[in-house]
Amino acid sequence: MSESEAIWRLTTDWFAANARDLPWRRPDTTAWGVLVSEVMSQQTPVRRVAPAWLEWMARWPTPADLAAEPTGEAIRAWGRLGYPRRALRLHAAATAVAEDHGNVVPDTIAELEALPGIGTYIARAVAAFAYRQRHPVVDTNVRRVVSRAVAGDPDAGMATTAADLRAAEALLPEDDEAAATASAAIMELGALVCTARAPACPACPLRAVCAWHAKGEELPEGPSRKPQRYTGTDRHVRGLIMAVLRDAADPVARAALDTVWHEPERRERAMAGLLADGLIVESAGAFRLP
Repeated sequence: MSESEAIWRLTTDWFAANARDLPWRRPDTTAWGVLVSEVMSQQTPVRRVAPAWLEWMARWPTPADLAAEPTGEAIRAWGRLGYPRRALRLHAAATAVAEDHGNVVPDTIAELEALPGIGTYIARAVAAFAYRQRHPVVDTNVRRVVSRAVAGDPDAGMATTAADLRAAEALLPEDDEAAATASAAIMELGALVCTARAPACPACPLRAVCAWHAKGEELPEGPSRKPQRYTGTDRHVRGLIMAVLRDAADPVARAALDTVWHEPERRERAMAGLLADGLIVESAGAFRLP
């Protein structure tokens, strides 16, 4: 058995017994449901995504259902998932699917990447997890597992490269269905076991074939990336403003929004950014969701 076959077989067997019961993994989930889950899960913990995903899919079970609503409703429903521009992109993607693809999420990488806001990772995730195709699906977790198990390095760096896609693809079996399962399994292993700062190596199914384990499993000193401060940042103030507007039935006066943060310069910068991003609109001196 080759090293790559050993890795995908061991990981897939582990996944069969240990995969989380996530709602979008259920057999009746549509490609639209998978697409929504992937957009929501970018930079947001799964435990926060699951309830939001269930509410979203109950309200908008197809792309056309979302496309028929104003973009402001998508932003409102996004709630506190963070990075609300994702809600705008998802609304735009839903509109494109409804208008250009007969309300069916396309199944080719080229067509998926042509949808608004859909990049390399999400296109491959939908093709693999919804349509059971053989594609490397590479996020931070996958890159870390491949880096450790194959290259023997503790960290794969900051950004996904073409080399990362090739390295992940080399681990996949040739059969489409088995490859799609292997992609999900490797990702899950990185999320639950082969974590960045506290890997559970004794419980890892790849321990016997892991190049990093063979080298001694030493993590570098300090965090792999510098933690980002949140409180008091422009992003924090943007979130405070958005929270007020999400809860408001009517446009909100500028004076009311001025109370969310004490620094005028930061508050003005946050307001200008929200307006430029299309997340809020101004009307007669008051502000609302689009």
